[in-house]
Amino acid sequence: MSLLTSESVTEGHPDKICDRIADSILDEIIKKDPESRVACEVTVCPGLVHLMGEISTECYVDIEHVARTAIKDIGYDSPDSGFDASTCGMILSINKQSSDIACGVNSSDELEIGAGDQGIMFGYACNETKELMPLPISLAHQLAKRLTQVRKEGILPYLMPDGKTQVTVEYDSDEKPKRIDCIIVSSQHKEYISLDQLKEDIKKNVIYNVIPSDLIDENTKIYINPTGRFVIGGPVADSGLTGRKLAVDTYGGISRIGGGAFSGKDGTKVDRSANYMARYIAKNIVASGIASKCEVQLAYAIGISSPVSVMVHTFGSSKIDNLKIVDAIKRVFDLRPGAIIKNFNLKSPMFSQLSAYGHMGREDLGVPWEKTDKSEELKSILLGDD
Repeated sequence: MSLLTSESVTEGHPDKICDRIADSILDEIIKKDPESRVACEVTVCPGLVHLMGEISTECYVDIEHVARTAIKDIGYDSPDSGFDASTCGMILSINKQSSDIACGVNSSDELEIGAGDQGIMFGYACNETKELMPLPISLAHQLAKRLTQVRKEGILPYLMPDGKTQVTVEYDSDEKPKRIDCIIVSSQHKEYISLDQLKEDIKKNVIYNVIPSDLIDENTKIYINPTGRFVIGGPVADSGLTGRKLAVDTYGGISRIGGGAFSGKDGTKVDRSANYMARYIAKNIVASGIASKCEVQLAYAIGISSPVSVMVHTFGSSKIDNLKIVDAIKRVFDLRPGAIIKNFNLKSPMFSQLSAYGHMGREDLGVPWEKTDKSEELKSILLGDD
């Protein structure tokens, strides 16, 4: 028996506010100028938003307006929420992309552009869920999305935007999910609601709405707002920063993650594009039946189009040598940043919708890195007639 735990947070969490603002700015810029170079970061604290980074573009975007619209859409739209989109302060510290970086990225051939930075990126997939994601993070995301849904739809109107979820799954000796050992849901709320009522409502409308009943038993521990009170939340309670929830954005800590954040970055930044490619590769490997669990690492050098290394780890779930799988990957997938951008349509605005509840496993959004259209080709190369 083993236990694995993953957490998620709602879009009103301070760090996710920052990711949403950064990705909303990116979307608005590339909608007007798809060739823009964007690396935008955000911090929030009580009453203040600081937008910073490097942006090179031929268009004009009212960045402050975009930021305020994103904050309002999350739900921080009045003084009662503790952080008001209309009145919070804004500081902008934006420069153009460094020419030393630009010279390594720009190319007359869009498929031959170099990577926007060095770095390592990881992709992961396993056969625990229909979207081939680890079960703990899949369930944690579903709980977090449901918290937001019941708030915005007025089912639980006393809930506020900030919230966190956590799920611990027990695995059997064959590493198959067996049951849920622990569920934690913490949600900001208005002061008038009693803790007993909040617990009852969240169990009924969130937990039991999301978690399959056959995974819960009499020994499953459920904690709702464990401190007993969560009235002060959002940026009033804690500062926020872009890219501080990488485990939430990826695989819930079940797989390794690289060092770079996604949000606010255009596709030339391999922190974003190559992470999506690594997920695409891992998911197609698992979908093909080559392995039941797969982790892929890609590494790049700034200004160089091809990765400097490709690594595969199948955790003993495949009979095929990892080096043969790597060879097949290089045959099937074009790993150059320019090709990834083209194949995944990363010059189109799509990113604000990814800023919360994970970038991976998002079959609900139809993102291209969640397709399994390469699985048969991989299977043919590696398994042949078998």
